[in-house]
Amino acid sequence: MSGCGLHCLKINHITVRAGGHTLVEDVSLHAHCGEITAVIGRNGAGKSTLFKAVLGELPHTGEVIFTGHDGIPAEKKPRIGYVPQSLNVDPGSPATVLDMAVTFTSRYPAFLPVPKKLREEIAHHFARFEAEGLLDKPVGRLSGGELQRVLLAIATRPHPDMLVLDEPVSGVDAAGLERFYALLEQLRRDDMVILLISHDLEFVRHHADRVVLLGGRVLASGSPAEVFASSAFQEAFPGGGER
Repeated sequence: MSGCGLHCLKINHITVRAGGHTLVEDVSLHAHCGEITAVIGRNGAGKSTLFKAVLGELPHTGEVIFTGHDGIPAEKKPRIGYVPQSLNVDPGSPATVLDMAVTFTSRYPAFLPVPKKLREEIAHHFARFEAEGLLDKPVGRLSGGELQRVLLAIATRPHPDMLVLDEPVSGVDAAGLERFYALLEQLRRDDMVILLISHDLEFVRHHADRVVLLGGRVLASGSPAEVFASSAFQEAFPGGGER
């Protein structure tokens, strides 16, 4: 795949307030292409709020800047792929994975028969995520692991500049978890910014390049070793936290 054209995501002094309350305050972090930057914290720490601000879904103060390899802010709006924590799907819906893929990754009307060439292109991309065999399966009948692989395939077609993962393996069994993270390890070589919220502290410990511990504000940041050894982490996750 082609490079993302970006060198870094810079989040500078982001503050989000709502209803008279400060949800996150003065959060700054940098995330680089080719790396996994994990944001961790207890429930209510403001992780999803921060991601929504980065995605432009919540009003905030501060700035979100994408820079090129020369350090100069990118002129074009970056392409962002997003994998949510969950997806509300009617179990009885006849909509297939192919229908969803066509809707979200092409301009072709989903209500028309899918051209052979378009199906082949989608199947080729989905093969990388071990999901090409799911194209004709109703979305409501996917297992947790299958759904997350499908969402990851959709989020990366076309190739994004930044991939945002908000607790992407919530409700996924151990086998699905292993497959999903193996795919994530492959994607880190695709020259994109990968921003991850995760409660899987063991994965973060062994695979993230940078870690930000959030508790309404940045409590600690740095390498996994640095953050996990910090007093702030020990206070937030006594005993090392739960997987």
